[in-house]
Amino acid sequence: MTEHLIGVISDTHGLLRPQAVQALEGVELIIHAGDIGAPKILRALERIAPVYAVRGNTDRGGWAADLPRNRVVEVGGRLIYVLHELFTLDLDPAAAGLAAVIYGHSHRPHLEHQNGVLYLNPGSAGPRRFTLPVTLARIKLQDISLHPELVELKV
Repeated sequence: MTEHLIGVISDTHGLLRPQAVQALEGVELIIHAGDIGAPKILRALERIAPVYAVRGNTDRGGWAADLPRNRVVEVGGRLIYVLHELFTLDLDPAAAGLAAVIYGHSHRPHLEHQNGVLYLNPGSAGPRRFTLPVTLARIKLQDISLHPELVELKV
């Protein structure tokens, strides 16, 4: 059985908590769904594993110019579509053969399956917003099955 462990983080807004770093230990790649906040966040995450990031609506300046608005990440033969704001999704994920759609923006962790596609918002791992939890996600890919889990960070 082939197994991959993927870390999923979003909305760090310039803050990479030690609890997030600890929760991402052992992943083989990290997906950041935007609102990164600063290039230092990407550099710190790259010390853990390769990072595939997209630009969020607050990511501005020269450092963010090269970040794509959306991207497809292939892991273990499965395709994962990454964007920041779900409402900008302009394709049918099931028809496109995608296994998952990962997004951020709302700071609200969300996990559901629609038409065989995983929709995952890891929530915000950065500064706490209102009374929302501080979270990220991990996805275990076993053969072709995705097993996501939301991880609440104790902060």
